[in-house]
Amino acid sequence: MDIFTRSVPFYKMQGCGNDFVVIDNRELGVPQSAMADWAKAVCARAFGVCADGLFFLENSDDPALAYRWHFYNSDGSRAEMCGNASRCAGKLAHAIGLAPAEHVFGTDAGPIKAKVLLDGPDQGRVKVQLTPPKGTETGIVLDVDGTPLTVHFADTGVPHAVVFVDDVAAVDIMNLGPKIRYHAHFAPAGTNVNFAQVVDDATMLLRTYERGVEAETYACGTGASATQLLANQLGLTGSRADLTTTGNEVLTVFLEDGNVFLQGAAELTFRGELYLAPLGLSL
Repeated sequence: MDIFTRSVPFYKMQGCGNDFVVIDNRELGVPQSAMADWAKAVCARAFGVCADGLFFLENSDDPALAYRWHFYNSDGSRAEMCGNASRCAGKLAHAIGLAPAEHVFGTDAGPIKAKVLLDGPDQGRVKVQLTPPKGTETGIVLDVDGTPLTVHFADTGVPHAVVFVDDVAAVDIMNLGPKIRYHAHFAPAGTNVNFAQVVDDATMLLRTYERGVEAETYACGTGASATQLLANQLGLTGSRADLTTTGNEVLTVFLEDGNVFLQGAAELTFRGELYLAPLGLSL
């Protein structure tokens, strides 16, 4: 079979180093039953495009929503929400004429408000209002390999455990991250895991082990949001904080009247064609 027989267009985007493949599914019509397989094939390193996740943009039946997405991690697991990807979705939707600069779109976690900043010092960045946090819990003591470890928890669209440390660079994240991610306390869904170092009341350093990617990623927007929410509750930060991620990018999290806002970069890095046959995909 000629490998060029069937191809579909895609976009590649990154939000502070967290990278995603995006497919405009309005006319393409990839069924939801096939989306997990598409995510695993397309996100694969060496054999695919390579990305932390993939999401599809579709029209919404709800007139209050400009569109909706279906988001999948690179392992094919469906995620309710992704902060960095939500900024990418907002920016791309505006760029391709799917939505105005300020709009609301649908996710499994609920409606997300997005605003593409068109002028001023933050021009080009995107600010999103996340769904209301839930399940917040501080001072959880876990037994990790026979040693007590204090963690905190918040669901900012997806579940996040947060550990505050003195030196974030010294954390063996690939050893400790999975032990918390799969800990019985967070079963059966598991959790993302964040390690944060408080520099001052408006600045933190952050590393994240992401569920579904099963590795450290360059950034995690919902993780930064959960970390700032918990740090503020513990009296470690004020209502606004800048969090520098593993990719040396800065995510800004605002807490306003019980709402969580996430602001940061979202960049279209390239677009291209996916040839389906070599990926084992079809339509």
